[in-house]
Amino acid sequence: MEPRVDPTDRRVLERNYDYAQKNVRLLSMWYDCELERMLELLAEHDIELSRNDKRQFGTYYRSFRRHSNW
Repeated sequence: MEPRVDPTDRRVLERNYDYAQKNVRLLSMWYDCELERMLELLAEHDIELSRNDKRQFGTYYRSFRRHSNW
């Protein structure tokens, strides 16, 4: 029996973000979830966005990160 891997675990999520070439759109398609939810998962786990993703989604990511730290 293979061990179960939690895809929302910080290390797994970070590795998969790397595999998705640090592209949050691609990662959200891979996880079959909404883009906003993927940004929230990355923010919850303090996974830094790529430069391109920061440019496109940085405002939403930062606002969620600030809100979740309360």
